[in-house]
Order: sequence, then structure tokens, then C-alpha cells
Amino acid sequence: MGEGVTVDVGGTEVSVSHPDKVFFSRRGETKLDLVRYYQAVAGPLLGTLQGRPLLLERYPDGAGGKSFFQKRVPKSAPPWLQTTVVATPNGTTSDALVAADLAHIVWAVNLGCLGFHVWPYHADTPEIADELRIDLDPSPGVRYPQVLEAAVATRELLAEDGIAAEVKTSGSRGLHIYASLEPRWDSYEVRAAAVALARELERRHSELITAKWWKEERGARVFVDFNQNAPHKTVFGAWCVRPRVGAQVSTPIGWDELDSVDPDELTIATVPGRVAELGDPWADRRPQSIEPLLERSRRDMAAGLLDAPWPPVYPKQPNEPPRVAPSRAKKS
Repeated sequence: MGEGVTVDVGGTEVSVSHPDKVFFSRRGETKLDLVRYYQAVAGPLLGTLQGRPLLLERYPDGAGGKSFFQKRVPKSAPPWLQTTVVATPNGTTSDALVAADLAHIVWAVNLGCLGFHVWPYHADTPEIADELRIDLDPSPGVRYPQVLEAAVATRELLAEDGIAAEVKTSGSRGLHIYASLEPRWDSYEVRAAAVALARELERRHSELITAKWWKEERGARVFVDFNQNAPHKTVFGAWCVRPRVGAQVSTPIGWDELDSVDPDELTIATVPGRVAELGDPWADRRPQSIEPLLERSRRDMAAGLLDAPWPPVYPKQPNEPPRVAPSRAKKS
């Protein structure tokens, strides 16, 4: 294992210990290789992450080793590091890392961070959720072409409501669809918009897409995970490297690439070249209104629909149905 090195990151010197430690075993990429990757994609990376709180997914021994999530920045952090107070659904607070600049990312990589999970707000405006995030989650038995079909259907419905959406690979089996929002709504309202979107997608594509929260009701369909927009929820960051031995990247792609890109081939070895050649597919994002989706939500409520279930860690919400799986409810 090589000696530590100091990396100049935009004028900030960041220490990188054990730079030759292998983090990704498939091709043997090291900790320093991961640092160099983030330097290569710094522009688009900070275009999506900068100023946002981060939940760290740490793998001290590299992908495939032991891991843990870390929300709280350790007391040994350097004085230049920026943090912000974040809360859990039950009100517990902690000082989380802010993606203030690339040096903050490199500092976390040195701790073995192989996953950055990003809050949907900026640290200086925590009351405003400025992204709608649609997680297309393949249920068991769902193949990738079905996820692609669900992504196209989601884009078409959003476009019908005047919302331009971007897409990225999840770095695993799914796809994430994002829309940048005007600074007008909190996470409760953005989640309500996501619920309305998921329900309308299920109505139109019931054989392909489901809005059912309980896994036993989903079948072999693509689940639109509306609860990824709930307050305090994070989503794996764009341009961030997954803790997989192949070093796959959650990569923004153009809609015209949807059928031709193999997500497993988007890695720290290939993505910098894509960025150099094609640029950032999300470069022209603009803030938009979710009012058409909120109007769909109001119509659903007026028709007698209850709210969709919330995750178990959240307090019971107004208008929420009983938080129990249907099979258990029948038995009781």
C-alpha cells in the first residue's frame, strides 16, 4: 500500500491516505483512481450536487466489503469542511456534509465513501424541495426493457403536463427521472405530485407500471417509488459511483440514448470519455412548475382516494390509509 498523497483540489489540499488501495476489484481501480474520476467529471457533478447535503455510504475496504451509512460528519473533520443540520423523520438531528465544492467530495472519498446520497434541497434553503425525483424500481421478474418502456411512459406523461424531464441510470437495475423545480414547494407537496404521477401512470399502463407501495401487490411490474420524494429522503447522486466491483456510475444520459446505452458499461473507466465527447446531458435544465401534477393530486383526493402509504419510519400522516400490508389486514 502506497504512502499517502496530497491532492490539490481547486486550491484546497486534501490528504488521501493509502491511494493504492483497491476499491473496485473487477479492473483493480484504486482510491486515487476514484479521486481522479471525480476530478474528471467535476463540472457536471457539481452542477447537480453543489450546495446540497450528502449522506455518505462508506466502504472502508472497497466495494464488496463491510459498509455503513454515515450522516454525521466526524469531529476530526478539517476546519474548512462545510456542514449543515439535517433531521430524520423522528426529529433526530446531525451535522451532514455539504457538497460545497469538489474538495468536499474528495475528502469523503478518502474516508472510503463509495456512494453519495443527495438531499432534494440546498443547505441554505432546507424548506424548499427543488427537484422531483422519480425512481423506477424493477420488481422481481422485471427485465430492463420494461424499465425503459416505463421511463418513456413517464416522460410522455410529464411532457403532457408541461414538465421536461431528464433521465439517469441508477448505477444498478433501475432508472431515475428528474425534473428541476421552481423554488415554491416543500417535500410534502413534491411527494404529493409524485404520488399523483405514479397513480396516473398505473391507470394508463397497468400491466407495466404500479404505484402499489406493498410489495405483495406489485407483481412483475415497474414500481414508481413516490416515497423517494418524502421529507428527509435521499436519492443516489448523479455522476456518483456505486459501491459495485465494476465501479458503475449513476450516469445522466440523453433520451435518444435510452435504447443504446448499457448501464453496466457506464463506469469510472468510460464515463469521463463520454463527458469529454458528449458533454453534460443535463446542462440545460430549467426550473419548472409541478402545479399540473398537484391538480391531479387534488382531483384524486376529491374522488375519495386516500394518501398513499408512507414508509414505516415516518409518523402517521393525515389522510393516510392504515399502514399495514393487505394480507396482514385480511388476517386481522
